[in-house]
Amino acid sequence: MLRAILFFTLLIPLTIYYSLRQALIKKDATLEQLNMPGKLWARTLLRISGVKVEADLDDLDPNGHYVFIVNHQSLVDIPILFTTLWNNNIRFVAKHTLFEIPVYGKALGDAGHISVDRSNRRSAMKSLNEGVELIKQGVSPVIFPEGTRNRTLEKLMDFKTGGMIMALKSGVPVVPIVMANTGIVLPPGRKWVRNQYKVRLKALPVIDPARYTLKERDKFKDDLYEMMNKTYQELLAEDNHV
Repeated sequence: MLRAILFFTLLIPLTIYYSLRQALIKKDATLEQLNMPGKLWARTLLRISGVKVEADLDDLDPNGHYVFIVNHQSLVDIPILFTTLWNNNIRFVAKHTLFEIPVYGKALGDAGHISVDRSNRRSAMKSLNEGVELIKQGVSPVIFPEGTRNRTLEKLMDFKTGGMIMALKSGVPVVPIVMANTGIVLPPGRKWVRNQYKVRLKALPVIDPARYTLKERDKFKDDLYEMMNKTYQELLAEDNHV
């Protein structure tokens, strides 16, 4: 119970602290140096929360360069992924409004996270192309294809195609990752971490994006959804929480 209380008590102060640390990093720093405040923020919050994670990432190179496609249910997804993919130099593709939050939003931009305004098609495509350039520099983006946190835990939400376009244009191997139970541990809108539940995280086999052309992005999206939702259902069946 104490850990659950501490998580929300310290969330804002720690976010401000690590955002200010981000501002102190020089602009000519390496990609890894730029990423370190966010990683430390994530690891600290995850330890405070007491959330336990069981990750099946056996097929992945822990230092590999990938495009990660992940389902999204909770605020704790971010610390979990930062910590689990510690050496993969990840950046998140996130809605543009997060980048407008004082102090925190600037830190997101300075670290190289990718802002997307889904309400503006032209702006969104520009952001996706900028994301592709970051990937080519060595960044491994984390894309939430559902577009927002899923509040219905029985199945994954429909996927959007923007992330598929970024993945296909980059030419970098794609790794679908399925997470289960984060929506139980910390549902959207709830200010209480239920850390008695274990988060399950499973990486599916690596996909060569050359299997699909850009014109086949909808097929890519549908294939990803089918395999990820199937794995999600299997994880739910094993845990029987939903």
